Amino acid sequence: MALPGLTRLDHIGFTVPDLEQAHAWLVDVLGCEYLYAIGPLSSADDWMSEHLDVDARTVLRQLRFYRCGEQAVFEVFEYQTAEQRTAVPRNSDVGGHHVALYVEDLDDAVSWLRGRGVPVLGDPTVSAGPSKGQRWVYFLSPWGMYFELVSYPDGKAYDRDPSALQR
Repeated sequence: MALPGLTRLDHIGFTVPDLEQAHAWLVDVLGCEYLYAIGPLSSADDWMSEHLDVDARTVLRQLRFYRCGEQAVFEVFEYQTAEQRTAVPRNSDVGGHHVALYVEDLDDAVSWLRGRGVPVLGDPTVSAGPSKGQRWVYFLSPWGMYFELVSYPDGKAYDRDPSALQR
């Protein structure tokens, strides 16, 4: 049984240590479109704890929404709290994550990022199996969050042959 009414991903939310730095990077490097901001938000009761699973006295300094490409929307938070962990999880850590962005020309995009001093992790990798036809590479935001560029202009193997999915 699937979640009733699910039709698509709506947005991806993440927390940054410095919203101004993130804003500049998202707009100037990734080319995201800034949409709007909300905040600051805080509560004298347990609303923050009950609804966001953060300490009740946490202040949400501001959150901003960005459109990135044709469909991705990022909801970017900056919090003020005494109990904030500042270590970014690695991909292998529980809660580790990355945001993958599709590009038409992976080599051009990688060269562009490197030319702006963005840390790119290694050279593009060629996928195999069901993902054959795809190339990808990870890169880092200024606050250490993982992003990925992916490209598969001719589709992936499973697009051409669904039996490649090996379920």
